[in-house]
Amino acid sequence: MAGDKTVETTGLIGWIDRRFPLTSTYKAHLSEYYAPKNFNFWYFFGSLALIVLVLQIVTGIFLVMHYKPDAQFAFQSVEYIMREVPGGWFIRYMHSTGASMFFVVVYLHMVRALIYGSYRKPRELIWIFGVGIFLCLMGEAFFGYLLPWGQMSFWGAQVIVNLFSAIPFIGPELSIWIRGDYVVSDATLNRFFSFHVIAIPLVLLGLVAAHIVALHEVGSNNPDGVDIKKYKDKHGRPLDGIPFHPFYTVHDIMGLAGFLIIFMAIVFFGPEMGGYFLEFNNFIPADPLKTPPHIAPVWYFTPFYSMLRATTSEFTTVLTGLVGLGAILMFIRQQGIMKIISAGALIVVAVLLQVIDAKFWGVVAMGGAVVLLFFLPWLDHSPVKSIRYRPGWHKVLYGIFFANFLVLGYLGTQPPSAVFNLMSQIGTLIYLGFFFLMPIWSTLGTFKAVPDRVIFHAH
Repeated sequence: MAGDKTVETTGLIGWIDRRFPLTSTYKAHLSEYYAPKNFNFWYFFGSLALIVLVLQIVTGIFLVMHYKPDAQFAFQSVEYIMREVPGGWFIRYMHSTGASMFFVVVYLHMVRALIYGSYRKPRELIWIFGVGIFLCLMGEAFFGYLLPWGQMSFWGAQVIVNLFSAIPFIGPELSIWIRGDYVVSDATLNRFFSFHVIAIPLVLLGLVAAHIVALHEVGSNNPDGVDIKKYKDKHGRPLDGIPFHPFYTVHDIMGLAGFLIIFMAIVFFGPEMGGYFLEFNNFIPADPLKTPPHIAPVWYFTPFYSMLRATTSEFTTVLTGLVGLGAILMFIRQQGIMKIISAGALIVVAVLLQVIDAKFWGVVAMGGAVVLLFFLPWLDHSPVKSIRYRPGWHKVLYGIFFANFLVLGYLGTQPPSAVFNLMSQIGTLIYLGFFFLMPIWSTLGTFKAVPDRVIFHAH
């Protein structure tokens, strides 16, 4: 019987089992791990993210064999990989395309968590580990961006590192410490290489392992947001669950096949993706004496880069007014000592918005837009998890949020202008307002009744 723990394995597997929990681990995480039977298209992206991570590690190992982390030879070594190493161009394009596809997959994975409430109790820790993975990916991508030592690599790193100088008191020294020099130089390249190849991948692998272990401890969410452990058969197996293997391994293989078709089409026919995956300026060696006309990060950073650029002195004045209004509402709505503390804190923030330079608040907006995600499980007060059972206008709100994020991403790729800057400022307010006002709007409206068991139609 599948659930019988008394059956002992024999032969080589039995020898291993008596020394290492091979069979029990396989059962706990695959053959006897019961997942909801109503998974849909959105549940491809978790396993795809793991596969792309493996792809990045493997291709990265082969690239490191020929890459030289030296400012004098870095660009030439990349060209050598592309032109002289057998299959080098293929490995390099798989790695560069994989970096962008990693973010595509992770963003879609996060969208699924948002719409189905996969961050809600008891899965808060899974979400926190996931956001930690997202932050590590951003760091990994940023450090790896400098390594080709092209024009956009050099100047992009210069712009981003210089942002830290806006931090009061410690900013200038911090930016020098990050660079290892007064300008982006060989020292910067070496330390970025170390972080990209050793430090961050180790943290990333640890977070991925913690993410999976936490997931398998509490079980997977589903599109209905129903706990499948509530109803079990006489063997203790969830009535609305099926073993992950073989059912979802086959399901994920189908998703992988579709993903690989798209992935390989990009690698072979459009690895630059019109300059979004690989910028054309990055095929020019880094020149500290020649600044590109428009410096922008890679597309997966551009929504947050838009928020950075949107935060001008005029914008902080608007924010000051909104924070002041929030302080007044807090004072009216809350009671006792809490209203004084909350309103006082907001007044302090309003004062700081006017005292400290707008450039610093741009850095805060850019970083805070990501850090806010950590608090999502405690910001959402909705009585239901899944968007299926929320009011219709909630779905519209989520649609506006996702569309706004895409618009911010596009604006971040464009040269600054008055119109685009205004659009970025509106987009930033929408993004921040979505989260800061979530404790209020997530409780409003008429919610549908959530079924006791998952809704599943065989197909």
